[in-house]
Amino acid sequence: MSQEQPIRPKEPVKYGDVFEVSGELADKPVAPEDAKMMQAEETRVFGHTQKGGPAAVMQSAATTNIRGGFVHRGDKTELAAERGVTVEQTVPPSTVTTEFVGGQVVGQHVEPRRVVAGARTDEEALQSSITIGEALEAAVKTAGNKPVDQSDAAAIQAAEMRASGTNVIPLAGIAASAQSAADHNATVDRDERKIKLADILTVQLQNILINRGTVTRQDAEGVVSAEMRNNPKLCTHPGGVAASLTAAARLNERVDI
Repeated sequence: MSQEQPIRPKEPVKYGDVFEVSGELADKPVAPEDAKMMQAEETRVFGHTQKGGPAAVMQSAATTNIRGGFVHRGDKTELAAERGVTVEQTVPPSTVTTEFVGGQVVGQHVEPRRVVAGARTDEEALQSSITIGEALEAAVKTAGNKPVDQSDAAAIQAAEMRASGTNVIPLAGIAASAQSAADHNATVDRDERKIKLADILTVQLQNILINRGTVTRQDAEGVVSAEMRNNPKLCTHPGGVAASLTAAARLNERVDI
């Protein structure tokens, strides 16, 4: 009795199939050397690869692509070779870990500030939670080079209104700056001439209103809805405004406030 041969996949697993990426990278098959580089980066930062994380996803995809004959052992994606496969960690009030392939975000994890173990007072619990301003700081780290578009402007407007507790948009506020940037960028062809998220958020985050309160699930849902409604693809940007508030809201739910 002959053994059945494993069914070979008809199409390669591409980056766009497993991650929210765009452009040239989305159409590239995941290569084995890319996965190895991400495994090495995760081990460098975390001490081990993350279960279910980008490295594991990439390894599974690369194995499938090898079996299908779409890539060979030792193959590396050109974009990954040129722009790198990296895991970066920043520590503002919260620890933000972001994983990149070819300059695009494929994974993000946010850890809130740690409070000394023991009985927490209400003030200590509040201090350990993440504010809307801090969540936007995380977006600067992960998507700061993204040109501002209408979906970003809508998400930032929703975030500012929730932080301030009013439906009035200040003329000199962060939402007004985001809308102005989106309007400007719509008239510009080249990305390098467009206004980026970091250009408006870095300056405007000094606004005291945006740093009041903590990010709640309702805040995140409102911002996600605003960003998706104004995106032609009806999705949010990886590591962007909505994604950062969603991550912050999940973490805040673990904190007794």
